[in-house]
Amino acid sequence: MNEAYVLNEQQPLLYQQLQKSFEHGRLAHAYLFEGDTGTGKKEFGLWMAKHIFCTNLTENNPCNQCNNCLRINENEHPDVLRIAPDGQTIKVDQIRALKAEFSKSGVETAQKVFLIEQADKMSIGAANSLLKFLEEPEGKVLAILETTSLAKILPTIQSRCQVLHFQPLVKEKLVHALVESGINKNTANLLAELTNSFDKAVEISQDEWFNEAREITQQWFDYMIKDDLQAFVYVQKKMIKLFKEKDQQALSFDLLLAYYRKQLTESVAEEQLKRVIEQQAQRVELILKARQKWEANVSFQSVCEQLVIRMIHPKT
Repeated sequence: MNEAYVLNEQQPLLYQQLQKSFEHGRLAHAYLFEGDTGTGKKEFGLWMAKHIFCTNLTENNPCNQCNNCLRINENEHPDVLRIAPDGQTIKVDQIRALKAEFSKSGVETAQKVFLIEQADKMSIGAANSLLKFLEEPEGKVLAILETTSLAKILPTIQSRCQVLHFQPLVKEKLVHALVESGINKNTANLLAELTNSFDKAVEISQDEWFNEAREITQQWFDYMIKDDLQAFVYVQKKMIKLFKEKDQQALSFDLLLAYYRKQLTESVAEEQLKRVIEQQAQRVELILKARQKWEANVSFQSVCEQLVIRMIHPKT
């Protein structure tokens, strides 16, 4: 799968916008890429650098085979520099060194490209130092800043950059990105039902409490799909003991919904009996109504117990 195809799949609007900027020679001198981890910010930055230096553009895309493209991919091109946090922050000395490079002519051409990772981690001194450069850029340069938190970037820096917003990944692409990061596919599919943020999904997956919550909710679900009244006892036995905080209780409904929606999707795909599919759809609706009651401050235990009864004995 070629690079252009992947970028266009990840962020089609941004890909088309930047291609038009290259075609018409209307690149800004500084860009601020804002969006979750895994949405393509780094890849787009490198693609732009290669677009500028590639000696054999193919259909207005870098060839990824010429000497310049290969060196950029290996982080070895002398006129393409990357800055990342040194420890917890990007320090003022790093930006001063960057500015010193800006003041020089390109080693091989007049052009230079600078990519700043996690720009929101710049110290105050570093941010102010960079701001001075962005106000008065020297030479033929392109600066690309990447951030997952636009609010942490100085408004004065934002105003001197063209801000591009990277959209959260759609479910299929998020699952693929999570699997690529080492998360097994079943867990990745579940996480994609809970959030469309790569960062949040990874954070959830690494939470030991979440892994216990997933197992307990799975067992609760298993009781209910068998119409087993142990599901009622299980509320007091396990659910209320683990799901104590409001955000935890909210997650319990999200998890249960994810399990039922998965079951419903599989039933439709397998063309199961109409009454089976209708029952599953009704249970999804019951979970949504239960959550509404809980949000109206009905106790979590009461809502869960009523939910079990209405699922197993819907006419009571």
